[in-house]
Amino acid sequence: MNVRDLTYIVAIERHGSITRAAEACEVTQPTLSTQVAKLERELGVTLFEREGRGLRLTSAGRSVVDHARRVLGAVDDLVAAAQDHLDPFAGNFRLGLIPTLAPYLLPHLLPGMQASLPRLRPTIVEEQTAALLEQLRAGAIEAAMIATDPDDARLGTMPLFDEPLWVAMSARHPLASRTEIERADIDPSTLLLLSEGHCLRDQAVALCAEPALGVRISGDFRAASLETIMHLVESGFGITMVPELYVRQARARSSGIALRPYAARGASRHIRLAYRSGTARRPALSEIAKLTCDVWSQLSP
Repeated sequence: MNVRDLTYIVAIERHGSITRAAEACEVTQPTLSTQVAKLERELGVTLFEREGRGLRLTSAGRSVVDHARRVLGAVDDLVAAAQDHLDPFAGNFRLGLIPTLAPYLLPHLLPGMQASLPRLRPTIVEEQTAALLEQLRAGAIEAAMIATDPDDARLGTMPLFDEPLWVAMSARHPLASRTEIERADIDPSTLLLLSEGHCLRDQAVALCAEPALGVRISGDFRAASLETIMHLVESGFGITMVPELYVRQARARSSGIALRPYAARGASRHIRLAYRSGTARRPALSEIAKLTCDVWSQLSP
């Protein structure tokens, strides 16, 4: 049995005639009849019965043809996937981003990708860093935009931009009168954090809490999304750290929230594009990295 034989029986079912099916498959009628008979012997079932001048599928034939269609569809997908990799700028492209980056970068990045890479069909995956790296290693995504070093010899990275971190607080907070916030200004016990697994959480702890004070960090509110944290901040439950891209979004201009630069040394995160070292998509990744850097330059003050 081979793919050609499956093509023949699907053609016969579609045209209802060996003659027309042979013409569609560009083979002679005897050749097609011989191959179908051979397939029937191999499977041990009769696929077609004569009905006047045409042919009718048997019950077994209908089941076999249904499976044949699925097999042929899978073969088409396989060929398409191979062709995608012949052209690194074409085909499906699965891009992962961390949740504290995706909603603020994608609205500006995707239009540029559509214009510069029109044959690329992006699929976006939003997950925490560990999940993205696992999918990247497994080949489930092509690349990931993350804010931590993957520290994996199997993965390469391209630098994108360094994003400063800001302090967000209620507009009624005493620190709201400051033009910038120092590390000594922050009481770690008032720090609202994202849940475990978010790299922004780890960065906030590292930047705002002295090691001896780590136990004082508030554990009452640990949210899965930055938006949830910001609602708590606006309500006066505490303060938090936000990336600069968030600061430049409409939500950040709420009159109930004050946003101030964080003056602590190293108060930024390094955004990079991670990928499998052997990927054939390097040219497309380089273009995406360039577009991302351009977006950052346009959004920066």
